[in-house]
Amino acid sequence: MKPIFALVSLIIASPTFAQSEFLGDVPHFVEQSEIAGINHQYRGPFEYFVGGGAASFDCNNDRMNDLFIAGGEMPAKLFRNTSKAGQDITFSEQPISVTGEISKVTGAYPINFDNDEHMDLMVLRVGQNQILRGLGNCTFAKANDHFLFYGGDAWTTGFSAIWERDATNPTLAFANYIDRDAPGSPWGTCEDNVLARPNADGNYDQNQPLSPSFCSLSIMFTDWNNRGNFDLRVTNDRQYHRGGYEQLWNLNSGGRPEQFDARDGWQKLIIWGMGIAQTDLNADGRPEYALSSMGDTMLQTLDEDAEDDRPIYRDMAYERAATAHRPYQGDDLKPSTGWHTEFADFNNDTRPDLYIAKGNVERMPDFAEIDPDNLLMGLPNGKFSEQGGAAGIALPRRGRGAIVEDFNADGMLDLLVVNREEPVSLFRNLGRKTDWGYTPFGNFLAVELRNNDVNRNAVGAKISVKTGNLTQTHTVQIGGGHASGRLGFIHFGLGVAERAQVRIKWPDGDWSQPYRVFANNFVVLDRDDPDAKYWYPAR
Repeated sequence: MKPIFALVSLIIASPTFAQSEFLGDVPHFVEQSEIAGINHQYRGPFEYFVGGGAASFDCNNDRMNDLFIAGGEMPAKLFRNTSKAGQDITFSEQPISVTGEISKVTGAYPINFDNDEHMDLMVLRVGQNQILRGLGNCTFAKANDHFLFYGGDAWTTGFSAIWERDATNPTLAFANYIDRDAPGSPWGTCEDNVLARPNADGNYDQNQPLSPSFCSLSIMFTDWNNRGNFDLRVTNDRQYHRGGYEQLWNLNSGGRPEQFDARDGWQKLIIWGMGIAQTDLNADGRPEYALSSMGDTMLQTLDEDAEDDRPIYRDMAYERAATAHRPYQGDDLKPSTGWHTEFADFNNDTRPDLYIAKGNVERMPDFAEIDPDNLLMGLPNGKFSEQGGAAGIALPRRGRGAIVEDFNADGMLDLLVVNREEPVSLFRNLGRKTDWGYTPFGNFLAVELRNNDVNRNAVGAKISVKTGNLTQTHTVQIGGGHASGRLGFIHFGLGVAERAQVRIKWPDGDWSQPYRVFANNFVVLDRDDPDAKYWYPAR
């Protein structure tokens, strides 16, 4: 056994083994935070070693996503998007327009609580979480009292929301970290996560603890078996829990939540869980999950022999070259530390890529000090190839939360990274670099959904985009990542396809008729309108 172990260790340690040859288009990013007018940092003591998120959403109804960025012990900030299509990304800082500044913020997620024309925000804090109700023109009002939402006093690090079947208002889930007041804290003193279901009046005056909880850092409602029921996936930090593991809660279609366990096929996995991302890599309708950690990233897929009601997963990160277990640049062989994870098509070739924010927690000597973010580009054979260095995102900063967004409406996804104790990074995607400049990638399609008067943004809907024999899917979600979320246009890379057929599985399970649309467009699909509408950004 010793020679076999030595061989495996040598292979894993080899820097060339982790980087499959990539013959596709590598996106070229340029850092533009100064040009964009974003000067902000996430700072603070122990409570702010984790968190550091942002929310991307349209707060002034111009369909150009704006930004709310956590500040830790510093005030959070709001930035209005002033970009023109295809030009430099620009923002204008704007007061949040609530009484006083909002500090102790770890992250935020956009959500429309009251089904009106204005997006709201769920703001996560060390202390009482806050609902900011959108009033229009990027102004907000504190709305905890309006919704009878207490907000708790925990150290909250994650959030997710879903409209359960026949519900008018969303069910909320909060991932909480360490109970700082418990004896022996922080070791083995994990705060309970919380499930908040609305009452008949749409208020949140009763919360349900999800016990046991294991110092959670990300949480996400997910239709894991493609049966139309959303359960709750939780990733947990082994650094502080005792006897904990990764969790999947069965919500029982509005009933009492119960953990899936070994009797159901759920296998205990113990990692430094920090972020969750989902996408359907093999087009079988059931999502795969990327789980960031210290050391190996997990890439889980449902076992093909598993029955529909049994969540039996296997890890395929190694076979897909997606472990991202140590820095791909420099000579530091210590393990990496992963945070925000997100699947997206950065080069419009129709294949999902995987972004992972990286950064040492706080001078932890057993983990890499210089730990650049990962950009794992999807290959035709289903594997991934590390291209973070070639793409220009390998800065020596400590990333936490992130936003993947087409901020300047040019059909190419940009990237914002919230860094701990260092300035926010904003990377504009310029496209393919050539000897004579930059050229766009393949074609794209951006889809916005408008549901009826309940769940206006169609959270939980599944978008299906077909080009030729290829079908891509995307589930509209609130949650996951690391303390960061977005709502708005959903981006699809189309490669060389000039047209696409789009169908929507709406949150109630009904399917739309096929929409036939042209590539390189922003398309608005209204449930009550049989025709697709095109939106053209200002230039």
